[in-house]
Amino acid sequence: MADAMLDAGVLQFLQRRVMVSAASCSVKHVPSVVRCVGFRVLERPQRLVIFVRTSETARLLADLHATRRVAVVFSEPTTHRTLQVKGDDALPGPLEHGDWPQVAAHVEAAVAELAPLGYPEIWVRKIFESAPNQVQAIRFTPMSAFAQTPGPRAGEPLAGAQP
Repeated sequence: MADAMLDAGVLQFLQRRVMVSAASCSVKHVPSVVRCVGFRVLERPQRLVIFVRTSETARLLADLHATRRVAVVFSEPTTHRTLQVKGDDALPGPLEHGDWPQVAAHVEAAVAELAPLGYPEIWVRKIFESAPNQVQAIRFTPMSAFAQTPGPRAGEPLAGAQP
């Protein structure tokens, strides 16, 4: 793996108001997918932490425990710019110091991104509503990353990424 799978441009994109979904699959390749309630980038060593509500993720968490494979999609609704990051060492666990503020910030970013598109603020807050004891962190090392913005470059590996 490259020292920095996610380059400065990707890291800058992740500072924008992006929505996040995570997927995995069972050992029989049955998919599971959930909406995330936030994420965090750890820079040294480069790792990603995504946050999910435990009430909605039993199947995804079971799949991660079985396979440790995860694919996470980051998308900016106002532009449709999208990227996918994959890892094969995903481990669910409890929130750690500094995680909960990222979840709270994600809710505010979601409101700021989705409200101008016509989604009522109260609805956006409700779909991301959670408390610290209802959220689990999933930590993983980015092993590959792909452009997924609709168009002719969708599916192409990002610079520095391994297919």
